Amino acid sequence: MELVTHKKFKNGRLMPWGKGTVVSGAKGTVYLCGNTATSADYDPAGKKGGGFAGDAAAQWREVLGNIKSDLEELGSGLDHLIRLTFFVKGPFPDGGVLSSPNFRLDVPDAFFAEHCPKHCSDNNPPPSEVIGVAALAQADIVIEIVAVAALPD
Repeated sequence: MELVTHKKFKNGRLMPWGKGTVVSGAKGTVYLCGNTATSADYDPAGKKGGGFAGDAAAQWREVLGNIKSDLEELGSGLDHLIRLTFFVKGPFPDGGVLSSPNFRLDVPDAFFAEHCPKHCSDNNPPPSEVIGVAALAQADIVIEIVAVAALPD
């Protein structure tokens, strides 16, 4: 299997996301559900639990750790990531999602530096998008991440 993420440049500057990832020879694709930092007592059917006491940085770390574990459990891994989608809860003080205190590019950079350096924003991360939202599944959840990865042969 081969994954090639093409770097995205704008006006000669490297952007902190890839242009696109070309996958060849993979056995399949893993589409993860949206991952949040809900607590272990989360019971969506019973409509109870699920809060996460922690700041945005703690939630980012928890979600990225969940994605790493989920991918490994399903036979893939961080090095096989194809795409990430970040849903970031407002507020957006200056009108942009990237200005929200809940958007923390530093946290995934530190996480990937430790677990998969090729995906740091100054290297060659998978393509991604950042979408600002008014609310997520629980009131105190500020980040949800959806991941797609290749399943190696």
